[in-house]
Amino acid sequence: MSLLAVMSFFLTSCGDDETTTSDQANGDTTVVTATPTESVAPAAMSTTMLIVRHKVKNFSKWKTSYDAHDSSRLAQGIHSFVIGRGVEDPNMLLVVTKVDDIEKAKAFGKSADLKKAMEAGGVTGTPKVLLANVPFLTAAASSDLRSMSFMTVKDWDTWKTNFETNKQSRIDNGFEDRAYGHDVDDNHKVVYTAAVTDSAKVRAYQKSPELKQLLQTSGVEGTPERFWYRVVQTY
Repeated sequence: MSLLAVMSFFLTSCGDDETTTSDQANGDTTVVTATPTESVAPAAMSTTMLIVRHKVKNFSKWKTSYDAHDSSRLAQGIHSFVIGRGVEDPNMLLVVTKVDDIEKAKAFGKSADLKKAMEAGGVTGTPKVLLANVPFLTAAASSDLRSMSFMTVKDWDTWKTNFETNKQSRIDNGFEDRAYGHDVDDNHKVVYTAAVTDSAKVRAYQKSPELKQLLQTSGVEGTPERFWYRVVQTY
């Protein structure tokens, strides 16, 4: 319940029935090929992040509300990081924030103000929330297109070892590693984010027998849940 409350704070909209019109092409048909930048990638760093996905009725009005609550988030050590909009549905949002203190973030999620925001926010659908320990995060990216994967693994260390071993395979197939981590309370729940340098290659690879075998070897259970989005703001 605490994480759901936190979600409502991040994803409050004004609750009208207006929908936004997307100027983004559907991800199933768009091919994005990006040329990597020549700048040197910053060193990877570790952090705690709150990752929220939720649908809103109107992005512009939601964004105004989100910006208005920035001081309240900062007071609890919660810092805006990335906002993304779904490729297939631009009203499906990804909101990622950095968290200074896990317990503070959980307590913040139980506050009366957030409960009120949840009731009055007018958000649509059920939120998907992950509070994650992210041991690898790099700011280097040559594309604003992202693919985020959520999966359950048998063993975190086994998954991590296999993941790092197969980096070149991802590069060859259009991925540019952005971040990976696991739920702060359950390291069997894993998240991985990549910038997409070639969407056709990535989509083909995600359906390939090669990746299926790699996932099995890494101890991934079932099929990963994937969310494609475009970064619309970074902080």
